[in-house]
Amino acid sequence: MLKNKLFCEAPDAHESGTPALSQLRVAVISDAWSQRNGVGAYYHDLCELLAAELAQIVLICPGRESTRSRLSFPLPGDRTQRVCLPQRRELRRQIASLDPHVIVVPTPGPYGLYGARLARQRGCGLVVGFHTHFEKIMHLYWRRWFGSLTVSYFEMLNLYLFRRAGVILANSQDMVSIAQRRSRTPVALMGTPLPRSFLSVPLAAPVQRIGCVLYAGRLAAEKNLPAIIDAARRLPDLQFSVAGEGPYRAEVEAAARALPNLQYLGWLGREAMREAIDAADLLILPSHVESFGTIALEAMARARPVLVSAHCGINEWPELAPGLFRMGQAESAAQAIQRVAALDGQLLAAKARKARAGAEAVNRWNLSHWQRILQEQARSAPGAGS
Repeated sequence: MLKNKLFCEAPDAHESGTPALSQLRVAVISDAWSQRNGVGAYYHDLCELLAAELAQIVLICPGRESTRSRLSFPLPGDRTQRVCLPQRRELRRQIASLDPHVIVVPTPGPYGLYGARLARQRGCGLVVGFHTHFEKIMHLYWRRWFGSLTVSYFEMLNLYLFRRAGVILANSQDMVSIAQRRSRTPVALMGTPLPRSFLSVPLAAPVQRIGCVLYAGRLAAEKNLPAIIDAARRLPDLQFSVAGEGPYRAEVEAAARALPNLQYLGWLGREAMREAIDAADLLILPSHVESFGTIALEAMARARPVLVSAHCGINEWPELAPGLFRMGQAESAAQAIQRVAALDGQLLAAKARKARAGAEAVNRWNLSHWQRILQEQARSAPGAGS
């Protein structure tokens, strides 16, 4: 596992003021709608996995029945995502009712910022997730002057959270390094959780040949959707499917109408996504910018061949490397797909077995890692033992 020097040992649950793991109460306060993007899926799955280990863990985010938003407006540069303003009185009431030992904040939006404020007011631990490097995607969404202003604003909000956190978590070494350069707060690596069904539901038959290629995720500029459309155009004997939602949807729909071997599946829920992965012979993630690549890990957990660009943070995990195919620096998506498609069934099956084993290992480590972090933050919180 990638080395993490901050939390090598579990804290002593019998120290004064430190609750046992089974006594911990945790609130995750996020601006990301549950399961609608990578961050939303991450904390939905994390809460599902930790629920059996903790006294209580609650996800508070827009779109939930228990969380009403007073106002919302489009995210600058991406009108398919909305920033929502929480009803602060209701949010305070929920947190007071839970009385958490730790609050987890994964986003620098109104929900996350108010979550950090509540953590400080209540004297509980604060864990901040660092998932998006805005500078890397600035030129893809915004004109230069507006982009600089927008990025500066988001970076200022991130720094606000960083200064108040007990620990910052990031899911690639590159993101860890960025956070370390910007803050004196301890920074640790985190893994990516997997939905229970992705590991428990029986696997589909092993892939013998590449006939169906799937892209799943945000339909956004940083994901390099033109590369997939180009591959569908150049490889008419292969079937391509695209699943997701985002500002690039119109271009994908137009390409699906023009190309008989390209299908747009729309946005899929988690179980429908698992079925789409099982039906595919290869998942591709040709992103220009990708802090990790959750969908790639999910496909690995389903023992499907996975092809990713060099820009995906998942490449940095040595446990996952044996189960991944990588696009070369000078390779187009079409060329990389042809290369993988030329392999025989035995090689594809062997790669898929390694993918599944790596995904299981990272998932186990990440679950125990989060447990240690939450206990440590509960123990060291300003109000611990009071």
